[in-house]
Amino acid sequence: MKTVAALYVDPRGVYATLPGVEYWDEARDARLYAGPHPVVAHPPCARWCRLAKFVEHQTDGRLAVGDDGGTFAAAVASVRRWGGVLEHPAWSLAWGVHGLAAPPARGWQKLLGDPGWVCEVAQSAYGHPARKLTWLYFVGQEPLECDWSKPRGRKVISGMRNRCTRPLMERLWTKDDGSKTSASPPAFAEFLVALARTC
Repeated sequence: MKTVAALYVDPRGVYATLPGVEYWDEARDARLYAGPHPVVAHPPCARWCRLAKFVEHQTDGRLAVGDDGGTFAAAVASVRRWGGVLEHPAWSLAWGVHGLAAPPARGWQKLLGDPGWVCEVAQSAYGHPARKLTWLYFVGQEPLECDWSKPRGRKVISGMRNRCTRPLMERLWTKDDGSKTSASPPAFAEFLVALARTC
């Protein structure tokens, strides 16, 4: 079984339970990863999400867009050097800043002038309670097929009190409980590890 390095992950999360996975958490500082295994990278997304500009404005620039300590750049470099996959929320502002093209709504797209492929998947297809659209950047020979379905999900990800107005939907994330949104569903983590192992 080929070893895979999971970068920027929770040591109590699903990657710590998967066989053949070496995890790099905050204490190990995944920016320092020097190989030799292919990677599954989950760099922090708070400074790159769709609300990052709003947060920057609300904090008078203290929480600036892109101020992630170089984690996204290091993740892209690791994927390009060792092969593997990087995961970030759909519409991540980091994508354009680091020269990655937005993926199509369905299927993998090979990037021009870049060794990688990009795609969009819904983590709800892998068991996440919210739809949680996600963009993947993969460097390897030929990517595995994803589950391209995009189930609606039973919950929404929002910390805003007025975000959830539909009675059948529950808020998944609030200021008091942010951990649920970032956790990868086990089936999704297993898929990403299998994808990295093809490199």
